[in-house]
Amino acid sequence: MTVSASPTITRSSRLGLRATHQQEVILRRAADVAHKSLTEFILDSACLAAEQTLLDQRLFMVSGTQYQALMDLLEQPEQTNEGLHNLFSRKAPWDAQ
Repeated sequence: MTVSASPTITRSSRLGLRATHQQEVILRRAADVAHKSLTEFILDSACLAAEQTLLDQRLFMVSGTQYQALMDLLEQPEQTNEGLHNLFSRKAPWDAQ
């Protein structure tokens, strides 16, 4: 789910922030390079960082039934996966020379 600023959506919430002069300069330069307004650039960047933070969470809340289903899957004997075997037997593209 990517949340980005869109010109068709009415913004109704106001966020305030303070920045150093150097932070403002670099944000404005980056916004110019991205062909976005400063507000649009900051919102897009902040939402992307927020999404990554939320996706990186290591704690997952599940019901007892979901937990038991996962434990049952983990208890099953391993299965041969020829595709994975082939993948891991090859050199990584960055190692191949």
